[in-house]
Amino acid sequence: MAGEDEKPKTANQNAANGPDTADGAPPEDAAAKLEQEKAELRDKLLRALAEMENLRRRTEKEVADTRTYAISTFARDMLSVADNLRRALETVPGEARKGDGGLASLIEGVELTERELAKVLERHGVRKLDPAGEKFDPNLHQAMFEAPHDNLAKGQVHTVVQPGYAIGERVLRPALVGVSSGTPAAANDREGRVKSEG
Repeated sequence: MAGEDEKPKTANQNAANGPDTADGAPPEDAAAKLEQEKAELRDKLLRALAEMENLRRRTEKEVADTRTYAISTFARDMLSVADNLRRALETVPGEARKGDGGLASLIEGVELTERELAKVLERHGVRKLDPAGEKFDPNLHQAMFEAPHDNLAKGQVHTVVQPGYAIGERVLRPALVGVSSGTPAAANDREGRVKSEG
């Protein structure tokens, strides 16, 4: 019968007719295509893992920085309080400190308050920059003037006008300093040579 010959072929009959896969490609091409897809997926996975690791490291660093520098604005504002306490103590005459009256007690109280404020700032990572005798560093200091000094070489800090403060690796406020231009004799010699050359 003619109708029986036109029956659909089963999967077994298809396999017997040829080695083609379901999409019609030979098995070698399909295996190569699968290997390529596998390599691409592996590459994407490795890139995603590396990106996640980088994100984790950046996040850890940001969290650590936030923890360290979160109080920067508050600490910077507190520096004016520390300065004012110091100025108040510096204006008190020496005789008043030695007296037995209430003024001596007040002075002692202000000194204790200043020390306590310094301890609290240090506890939170704020350190004082008092660079007297150190080499001038423009990253930490701001030069207010330059003058000859008997005991310090050129470029060293001889006067601290106002101490600076730093938190972690960041400067909250640079120290305002006077910088040595060398010994007076060396400065005079230099000026003499400049005048004679001019």
